[in-house]
Amino acid sequence: MDFEFKTIDHNNLGEVVYQHIAEALIKGALKPGERLKIRDLAQEMGTSVTPVRDAILRLVHEGALLLKSPRDIRVPVLHQDRYLEIRMIRLKLEGLAAERAAANAKPSDIERLERLIEDNEQALARNEFARATEINQIFHFELANIAAMPILRGILQNLWLQMGPVIAAAYEVGGRTMIEHHYDVMDAIRRHDPVAAKNTIREDILSGGGVILNSKILLSDTP
Repeated sequence: MDFEFKTIDHNNLGEVVYQHIAEALIKGALKPGERLKIRDLAQEMGTSVTPVRDAILRLVHEGALLLKSPRDIRVPVLHQDRYLEIRMIRLKLEGLAAERAAANAKPSDIERLERLIEDNEQALARNEFARATEINQIFHFELANIAAMPILRGILQNLWLQMGPVIAAAYEVGGRTMIEHHYDVMDAIRRHDPVAAKNTIREDILSGGGVILNSKILLSDTP
């Protein structure tokens, strides 16, 4: 496990524990098939087992974790049909986010996105794939932030709870394929071209999806 769970404040404990584990999933720090142990997580975060168990059960309900038994909790390995459904939804919703971001983007927004691409390139050049995956996720979420669509961002967060581990597993294989379309997205946003922004982020998702589909990360049989 590459993610370091930090000791947390006990105010609003259950929600904070949930957000910590959700963040690890979204950023791809937890890998498909990886087993989580409630007591280990509780010890690492300095809490009792109760808020960790509650957070785990919430994530199981959301489809982000798999409860095989009370003692066997894992990051699920997605079936191909489930992945394709999530990808289809992302194409629509992230296309909308990019479209609105292109219309709304201020110079400071554009500079922030450019820095993310530069940081991602540097992380890939250093073979820091966990960091590169994290920056990739931030880039995608920033489009929804710039679009000023908080409800959409919340929906995307739920989708990325399942997608984060899959994208991370493919990142080392995909390398620059995972970000090369980000430059086209940036060009569209600089030109404030909503249609081009929508189309290029869709191309980005499909390109990364090709890596995922060819990397044997997914289960091909229907559950």
